[in-house]
Amino acid sequence: MKFAKMHGAGNDYVYINGFKQTVTDPQALAIAVSSRQFGIGSDGLILILPSQVADVRMRMFNADGSEAEMCGNGIRCVAKYAYDHGLVRDKDIRVETAAGIKPLRLFTDSDNRVDKVRVNMGAPVLKRQDIPMAGPADPQVVAESLTILDRTFEITCVSMGNPHCVIFVDNVEQFPVEQYGPVIESHPLFPRRINVEFVEIVSANEVRQRTWERGAGETLACGTGASAVTVAGVLTGRTDRRQLNHLRGGDLEMEWAEDGCIYMTGPAVQVFEGDYQPQ
Repeated sequence: MKFAKMHGAGNDYVYINGFKQTVTDPQALAIAVSSRQFGIGSDGLILILPSQVADVRMRMFNADGSEAEMCGNGIRCVAKYAYDHGLVRDKDIRVETAAGIKPLRLFTDSDNRVDKVRVNMGAPVLKRQDIPMAGPADPQVVAESLTILDRTFEITCVSMGNPHCVIFVDNVEQFPVEQYGPVIESHPLFPRRINVEFVEIVSANEVRQRTWERGAGETLACGTGASAVTVAGVLTGRTDRRQLNHLRGGDLEMEWAEDGCIYMTGPAVQVFEGDYQPQ
């Protein structure tokens, strides 16, 4: 089986060209290839497939085999792969995901290879029941108290096609993400588990983010998470609608535009291609 290893701001996945190859058990394959000791090593598996309603279709599987709705960093790499390998010809394309169809604009280098992609991530979902999240029927979850272990946090929750819980902290580099992340991810408040963003405010237009992703643990970047952080910053009065988000794997340019949609611009990088023999 041929594959490509790609990353967006350090959020790395194994990509399979489903136009030419068939994967019969993507959950098991995701677990196998994601192992950094016995597989290729990645945050998960992404299939690039034909679509009846868009230019290509994307299916994403976390490192534990669970299927997720969307990945902002992953979709940029899907666009790069599709253009660089001739699956699409235009620099404005549409990608079908489990969270809907996402429009993307591709930017190329001097060799006509995609190196940066702008994604319309869509409008944030703010209703509690649609995130989904248990509890009182409040229309939004903004700065709501949640006690985890020995601490009480203020959480703001957003869905960008997949669920996110945003927590603002004073020093994100020193924060024990690995201690609180998995407990919040699996809290009964979140029936489908949740991604958790821990965020430090640098200024009204600049933040630092670390993410604990459901099914993957801490990752170097999360595009849907950066989108949720943009929304949470505005809703809590901490930031403006344009942000530069510093993640451990790189920077993302974010905007919550006046049309209600979140726009994300960031890198897409192919690391290598290879052949994998499923065991």
